[in-house]
Amino acid sequence: MTSRGLHRLIPHRGGRRKAVMLGVIGTTVVLGLGATMVPLLADDDLSIAVVADTTATAVPQDGDNSVKTTLATCPAPCDGNPRGAREAVLTFLVTSLPANAVNVRATLRVHAWQKFQATVTAHESRLDAAPPARCPPLGAALDTVSGVAKGFNEWDVSGLVTGNGIWTLRRWRRPGWTAVSTASGENRNADLRPRLAISYDGVGARPPSACPASHRRRRPPPAARRPPTVSPSARPSPARPSPTSPPPADPGKCGTVSAKLVPGCGAWWGMYSPTNAAAGWDHGKAITDVEKQVGRKFDVVHRYHDFSNTGSNGAFPDEFQQQQMRDGRLMFFAWESRVFSSGTVLTWKDVYSGRYDATIDAVAGRIRAIGQPVFIGFDHEPEDEPAKGSDADFVRAWRYVHDRFADAKADNAVWVWTMMGWSGHYDRYAGLYPGDHYVDWVAWDPYNFHVCNGSTVWKSPSTTIGSFYRWLDDNGIGAGKPRMLAEFGTNMNAADPNAKRRWFEEFPAALKAHPKIKAAIYFNSAGMTKTTSTCNMMMNQDAAAVAGFAAAGRDSYLRQPTGGSR
Repeated sequence: MTSRGLHRLIPHRGGRRKAVMLGVIGTTVVLGLGATMVPLLADDDLSIAVVADTTATAVPQDGDNSVKTTLATCPAPCDGNPRGAREAVLTFLVTSLPANAVNVRATLRVHAWQKFQATVTAHESRLDAAPPARCPPLGAALDTVSGVAKGFNEWDVSGLVTGNGIWTLRRWRRPGWTAVSTASGENRNADLRPRLAISYDGVGARPPSACPASHRRRRPPPAARRPPTVSPSARPSPARPSPTSPPPADPGKCGTVSAKLVPGCGAWWGMYSPTNAAAGWDHGKAITDVEKQVGRKFDVVHRYHDFSNTGSNGAFPDEFQQQQMRDGRLMFFAWESRVFSSGTVLTWKDVYSGRYDATIDAVAGRIRAIGQPVFIGFDHEPEDEPAKGSDADFVRAWRYVHDRFADAKADNAVWVWTMMGWSGHYDRYAGLYPGDHYVDWVAWDPYNFHVCNGSTVWKSPSTTIGSFYRWLDDNGIGAGKPRMLAEFGTNMNAADPNAKRRWFEEFPAALKAHPKIKAAIYFNSAGMTKTTSTCNMMMNQDAAAVAGFAAAGRDSYLRQPTGGSR
């Protein structure tokens, strides 16, 4: 493979800072969804991890509240207090509750490290609405805790969580001067992260009216609680659908694939897995070995190729890819303007000058001969290639290659524009975009590096993939085009052996909450990182990680009735 990914050794200094204003936090919360779901039998709890959380604030110096390890709830919101106006906002994605579950009960559980003499109420959140001019009013009150206990505290939110869907809660405390701090979804101790506990009594016809909230508890409340202050008859209004919420699957579209390889519902599940000389450079076995571990075929196989126009590196598709296509997998050819064997780096001017027209035309001819759509990308992560030329040179080279394919009638090439997606390059991406006519999919390469790149932040799947997703929305780049995670990955957490497993288990829900993402490809390699006792980006580093990845691959959202997962 090409020498690549140097950005993975560069710490992202200073964090990703932004002022999260109360008027716009709803968009931030809803677009940052992701979840884990443990489907259980009736009359058992569904334990659902928070999929996105933040501290909504009017204080612009707070930075990126969605990645903090604590959630703060401060007094006197929206009254001009320069050190206050903080409210915890938590979002959960419920997907596996039976449609005819009877007597559904939902409990919000959050952890505090100390006791607080404070009264805190859980409300339905209205922060997912269009940004208001001033602080939005609180949604309907659900339950109140008077006196926050050390340890876990619970709020009965059965009045809001009535079935499957995206549910956002806003935690507000009554006036007073002490802030209440609790663990967030990014806390290093996964056992302390906010959760939603859901139980039900069985499945069948739903009774005509639900029981009052004060009679719905399945377990006794903790000693620090008191009965809800809200009237049992004060029911909150139904949750409003978010414009970015995953729409219900259309059974008529599932199983269909567009000419540009967009699945009718759900998302493709893909893999990049390298080989080496010791394995005989068997690119086929590199994939099938992983498939055996996880118990399914991949929809997409990702490989990197060069401009040599010879051998498996340059004369693609090779014999392995041809067999993979016969077996029903989709191909993604990531084409790099370099020669792997010699280390030669081409400049983009070399490409658009005509110097390599014979190579471009030969590749276009082989792609045309495939006779079916395939993904192809030219020079992924160009912002990490300063030796190749300017951003304008990249755009010119991309358009040049694209046009020669068009002249060769290689119309089955589906063009994937792949960026790093790092916030440090946000000011460059508009200048790197070749234009809607030249791009079919928009892709980026998000990673939860944890300590591999010098950071100490453990990012949830939703946080990992959400930042650039939101940036694309906000800036209109590739509007209306399907999105892809051309590479994604996660490190281990040396202090928590099961952290990677849980990360994988939470990943399908993160995709569902970012529905424009129609394909996700795991980069099963150390890349430019070093594998150490605290850094291991391999999906199959241990049995627990494999189990989590296999669980993700069994999710119906990633089980396309077409392609490799049949």
